[in-house]
Amino acid sequence: MSEIVRIAVLSTFLAASASPLFAAEPVTTSEHFRYSWRLRGGLAWVAGLRFPISGIGLLKNDPTPNGSVQSELVITGSGNRDGKYIYRSEIDRDLVRTLVSSNGYQWDGRVRNEQTRFDYGSGLARTRKERENRPVETKVRKLQASDMRDVLTGIHYLRHHADAMSAPVASEIYSDGSVYPVVFRPLGGSHVSVDGKQVAARGFEITAAPGDRKKWPGGVKVWLSADERRIPLRIEIQQGGLASLHLVLVNGNS
Repeated sequence: MSEIVRIAVLSTFLAASASPLFAAEPVTTSEHFRYSWRLRGGLAWVAGLRFPISGIGLLKNDPTPNGSVQSELVITGSGNRDGKYIYRSEIDRDLVRTLVSSNGYQWDGRVRNEQTRFDYGSGLARTRKERENRPVETKVRKLQASDMRDVLTGIHYLRHHADAMSAPVASEIYSDGSVYPVVFRPLGGSHVSVDGKQVAARGFEITAAPGDRKKWPGGVKVWLSADERRIPLRIEIQQGGLASLHLVLVNGNS
């Protein structure tokens, strides 16, 4: 897979780990949010020669009877380019941590799916990777943090802890098999355009922590609606300074 496509795909393989600020509110109803997305940056036009650089994204959050939340983000291309990226998380509703994280794509005749189960009882992460024309790969590793959070769980966490995050919070992020020190930082109030209307929002970012430890090459910014629902109105995911994935809400319901 080309490095440019890797940027687009690995941009969403993020996970954040932070100590709870206060008890999160449980998700009790299903939510469906629809976004337009675009790949931006100096290399976006190169990616567009073979892979889509824009399209539609659908974020779904569905509570389950066992006390977890099934979260799913499906990204599809525009025009006549078939295929999709899929990211799924099973989230512990009370502790707001990832139980199962999976990501994959079907594009241009290529198929990939990687799923990781976090076994907190044994302190192990169990990963299964499938790709076209290759044997299934499995790997067992020690957990590098007590609470693992991928990007969907990270967004979920911000939505339900936003009111307490008035100052930077030191944390960690799990990305592509590594753990990096990061800072969760509030960006203040602003407005986001949704279907031609200006909606009051509060911004947050996840960025590499200062210091001499290894630096995370990525970054995440999220703008949540300023009301009690804290809907993700806009999401930006940066990878290595080369390209970024921008998602803007076009329709949402719950």
